[in-house]
Amino acid sequence: MIKKITIGLIVVLVLIQFIPYEKNTSNDQTFDISTSYEVPENVQAIFKNACNDCHTNNTVYPWYSNIEPIGYWLNDHIVDGKRHLNFSEFTKLPLAVQNHKLEETIEMVENGEMPLDDYTNFGLHPEANLSAEQRELIIDWAKDQMAMLAATYPADSLVMKRRN
Repeated sequence: MIKKITIGLIVVLVLIQFIPYEKNTSNDQTFDISTSYEVPENVQAIFKNACNDCHTNNTVYPWYSNIEPIGYWLNDHIVDGKRHLNFSEFTKLPLAVQNHKLEETIEMVENGEMPLDDYTNFGLHPEANLSAEQRELIIDWAKDQMAMLAATYPADSLVMKRRN
C-alpha cells in the first residue's frame, strides 16, 4: 500500500512539471514609479535586491523556480505581491492611491513586515534581508515622495475616497 502511494506521489510530482504558469517577465516601464518619482540609486539598488521580484512586472527567477510545486508557490507570492504594490504600474494609479501606497510602504518596512519572511528565510535570498540603515533609506524616501505630492497637488486629491 505504501509502495502504491509513493509511486502515485512520484507520478503526480513528475506530471506537474509539465503544467506551466505565466512567468512575470514583462519589462514595460511605461507606468514605472521612476517615471514620476525620483528614485535615488541607493534606493533603487535596495528595491532591485529586496522588492522588485515580487513588486514589479519583471521577476528574476531563481533556478529552483523551475521545480514544481516550488514554482507555483513562488508565483503565488509574486501575484499577491503585485496585487498589493506594483512599482511597474505605479503611475497608472490615482494620486490618492499612489500616496496611500507610499504610506503603506512606510508602515510595512517600519514594522518589519516587508520583505516577507518566506522570501528571506532559509538563506535563499540573503540580499533581501534589509539592514536598519536600508529600512531607514526606504522610509525616508517614501516620506520625501509623500511630501513632494503634498507640495505639488491639492490636499483633497491625495485623500482616498471612502468606500460605501
